Amino acid sequence: MTQPKALGIINEVRKAIVGKDTVVCKVLMAIIAGGHILLEDNPGVGKTTMALAFSRAMSMKFSRVQFTPETMPSDVVGYSVPGAEGGKLEYRPGAIMCHLFLADEINRTSAKTQSALLEAMEEGQVTVDGVSRRLPRPYTVIATQNPLGTAGTQPLPESQLDRFMLRLSIGYPTTEQEIDILRQTEDKRPLENIRAAATLEEVAQMRAEAASVHVADDLYKYVADLCTATREDPALRLGASPRAGQALIRACRASAWMGGRDYIVPADIHLLFYDVMGHRVVPEPRARLSGSDARSVLEGTLSKVPAPKLLR
Repeated sequence: MTQPKALGIINEVRKAIVGKDTVVCKVLMAIIAGGHILLEDNPGVGKTTMALAFSRAMSMKFSRVQFTPETMPSDVVGYSVPGAEGGKLEYRPGAIMCHLFLADEINRTSAKTQSALLEAMEEGQVTVDGVSRRLPRPYTVIATQNPLGTAGTQPLPESQLDRFMLRLSIGYPTTEQEIDILRQTEDKRPLENIRAAATLEEVAQMRAEAASVHVADDLYKYVADLCTATREDPALRLGASPRAGQALIRACRASAWMGGRDYIVPADIHLLFYDVMGHRVVPEPRARLSGSDARSVLEGTLSKVPAPKLLR
């Protein structure tokens, strides 16, 4: 049974996002797990709308930066200016000082500006002129990017991709779903109908409850075995990092909590394995030439590594 608060948030987001319940649930899992989300998809499928919908449903202060080649790190993290009397420097907050930060089309800006997000995503703080400042809690980054190969884009480095808990794709709607979208948006703005289903205090409580979900030793070993298998797979040039295994456990805890359980099961791992690992592994060139991609290699990993059996 889905947790009532989680279900309330999902139902509010569904007012603006039609027919994408799986993606909506996974985004909520990442937020509850304290992770960050990379939405990689074509323009116009609802990436920005989804971020806005979650911020409203979860009472989060929202901020957005539309990344371009001219965007500077100070636009994101802020900057210091001399005080009114030319004395002590005063901090001018950047857009990142919020609860839910939308980095829109993050792959259209420079590597220098992309890197400005690293400290915020990993440590929950920003440092300007040697002074570190904590970000508001709870805090989540949702970044969007167009598929690689689009003119004017710069791929994110592996070190930054590793900071995203999940990489997801919304995808195009079916014909029936698109008809519903057209009906709902004609002379209407669905985002205006979204109401807060949880307060910030309740979001913090959800995170605390999810973090306490039990993980059996066999499941810790299973995740470790899966990560090791990716590092030893000759089809992969780069395997999963230890951070990837940690992210998978955290995401699975949120999945179990949303499902009304206080323990995770192998099904949680299978549900989220590709979303957590797909952007963290890099296939060998020869594997790509033979038609393999990250998903097919990781599907092979899941089939080769035996899952532990649950005891009644």
